[in-house]
Amino acid sequence: MKHSLVRVFRALPVVLILMLNPASDAAAQERTLAYLVPDIRIPFWDIMARGIHQKANELGYELSVHSADNLARRELEATVAAIDSGVDGIILSPTQSAAAVTVLKLAEQAGIPVVISDIGAKSDNYVSYIESDNDQGAYDLGELLVAALDEKGWMDGTVGIVAIPQKRANGKARTEGFMRALEEHGVSTAGIYQQADFSYHETYEFSRRLIQDNPQLRAIWLQGSNRYRGALDAIWESGKTGQILLICFDAEPEFLAMIRSGDLVAAGMQQPFLMGETAVEAMHRHLSGASVEKFQRLPVLPVHRGNLEQLLPTIQRNVLGNPSQP
Repeated sequence: MKHSLVRVFRALPVVLILMLNPASDAAAQERTLAYLVPDIRIPFWDIMARGIHQKANELGYELSVHSADNLARRELEATVAAIDSGVDGIILSPTQSAAAVTVLKLAEQAGIPVVISDIGAKSDNYVSYIESDNDQGAYDLGELLVAALDEKGWMDGTVGIVAIPQKRANGKARTEGFMRALEEHGVSTAGIYQQADFSYHETYEFSRRLIQDNPQLRAIWLQGSNRYRGALDAIWESGKTGQILLICFDAEPEFLAMIRSGDLVAAGMQQPFLMGETAVEAMHRHLSGASVEKFQRLPVLPVHRGNLEQLLPTIQRNVLGNPSQP
């Protein structure tokens, strides 16, 4: 029986993880895909990789996963390694939109098609771009935060932002959508800090500065979710638990309980598992000679206490990557 092979690389050429799973589609025999991911240690990317793996497995592709640890240099090394291995297609989640240009150029020179899954690229030389509707998702999140501030009588307070890099197309879209919602209601921002290493310490320090420098701060918005504990600890250590709201883009498993309890106002949940599946489907259609949509935009789920239970099955599968969960 043919098997679908998944390799995960971090510092090339070391192989860190090797998994075997049965393949199901003889039509894709001997075809291989590479997934270039910014940092497989971040849950969002791990879930997307699982979606890519599941769909590749269903269609009978061998898959190698290369993690760049958020370094453009390692992303470039991974690109060269994937090309040298003779893959049939590359699925790319870039470290930065600008860095993707070089990856796309190298792939084009090698005659290898590329599907972009999230982040974006400052080039359109790809088969398809799978993205979340970051602008609308962030706008919806801003509306939910405004409603929470209004309910507490805090409309004169300010909102601090800990952002993902604004060199990324998705980062810019999130900021623009969120700011538009706040501006429509006259809510002011206290400042914006951009993440670089996505660490707990970085998120904690940015949150601490926002609290220290802005006495009127009433909310912190994290454009990513994985280091939310840094923001919560900064709020707690400042003695302002219950006085500063937290709202996040993306999702962690514990967000379900936090939203239910009110510790988290809401979360704009992307659907990384579905994004990964969609990326492989786009590549498969292209390799099979079928037409593929150039841009595919998936909705961001604005999850709050009022709609969580209704959305729970979708959240478990498409957001958290648990297809077997009810």
